[in-house]
Amino acid sequence: MKTDVYRFERAVDSIDGVIGPAEKIAAYNGLGKDEELRLSLLCEELIEMLPNLLIYGKGEFWVENEGKCYEIHAVVEADDLLTSSDRKAILAVSGSKKNSAAVGIMNRIRSAAEELIANYALSKGSGGEVSYDSSSLEALDYDYADPFAKQDMWSLVKYKKTVQNGTDAWDELEKSIIANLADDVTVGIISGKVEIVIKKIFA
Repeated sequence: MKTDVYRFERAVDSIDGVIGPAEKIAAYNGLGKDEELRLSLLCEELIEMLPNLLIYGKGEFWVENEGKCYEIHAVVEADDLLTSSDRKAILAVSGSKKNSAAVGIMNRIRSAAEELIANYALSKGSGGEVSYDSSSLEALDYDYADPFAKQDMWSLVKYKKTVQNGTDAWDELEKSIIANLADDVTVGIISGKVEIVIKKIFA
């Protein structure tokens, strides 16, 4: 099953139109209350982050499942007509090789999406403001090579394997709703569309 696809214009002030997609798909598939709650919490985490990415283009949100496997999708279509100030801001992430604001798991996910948008904007022509260097993603713990290669994406599962016990990053994982409830989170880009997918499998 796939829920309604909620569509948003770029830079919207509110995304209050997303009403209970987790509850709807849970009811349709006969999920229990605990499963519905987990799915709802994961939806809320992604929905709260979406406005921060809609400044770069229009977006979509939906939930779908195949059997016990559920996926929560947020897609932002990077605008190749970004203003010079928008482009400068997102390319600064790539140029600095580090996003100092990337604290907490949701901010790391957001930073991954912004990095992909930055490189997409650069590939569309940035007037040479930043010299692209894919090693910028290494500093942010990305598994990344080509912005248009579907297999090259940031993954929460892969990120967890790089985190050492007792570090600040470990504490972030321990305290994160999404890190504790999701089976994986991936961030990738294809044809100018950045897609964040939260995956949850119910036994």
